[in-house]
Amino acid sequence: MIDLPSGDFCAYIFDCDGTLADSMPAHFRAWSRALGELSPEIVYSERMFYEWGGKPTVQIVKDLNTLFPYAKPLDASFIAETKERYFLEELTHILPIASIVSIAREAKANNIAVAVASGGIHHIVEKTLVHIGMKDFFPIIVTPADVARGKPFPDMYLLAAEKMGVKPERCLVFEDSPTGIEAARAAGMAWVLVPSHPPLPE
Repeated sequence: MIDLPSGDFCAYIFDCDGTLADSMPAHFRAWSRALGELSPEIVYSERMFYEWGGKPTVQIVKDLNTLFPYAKPLDASFIAETKERYFLEELTHILPIASIVSIAREAKANNIAVAVASGGIHHIVEKTLVHIGMKDFFPIIVTPADVARGKPFPDMYLLAAEKMGVKPERCLVFEDSPTGIEAARAAGMAWVLVPSHPPLPE
């Protein structure tokens, strides 16, 4: 059950992976498979993966290269291509997160504007939304390619609000990651945390 904060909201902005689609485990498996082939010395733990959720792939690669300077350096374009190829192999097994999809549908029925702001690669986000039956539902999809800075900066959420013609303070963000919540806060928007995984061991 998701509790919505009180407020005079006229727009909802949704992250995709882990928020609309139960796709985070598949993304983690794809990352693990790609890294195991390309630079096995780099350990991208499940905890790191969820804490960094929402970051653009290029930024994740930069962070991993910094954390593991002794490992074979990763090329952002190549790791993204490899990881996304493995993710697409699992796409047919991904399900929508019913509670959030229901909120999105109810919002639109009540004339609340809706958009997606995802840290993923645009065509992968689109394919994910197609698979869960939501692609045509969202007229606006914003990804890191559309802005100078991805999450945790506010740029993606501010652009989504601008495209909808809504002031940031009247937008409600649905996010599953600390990175995304930080971006929503920086944009001056209220937010809802969507639990995307069980508690991880310390």
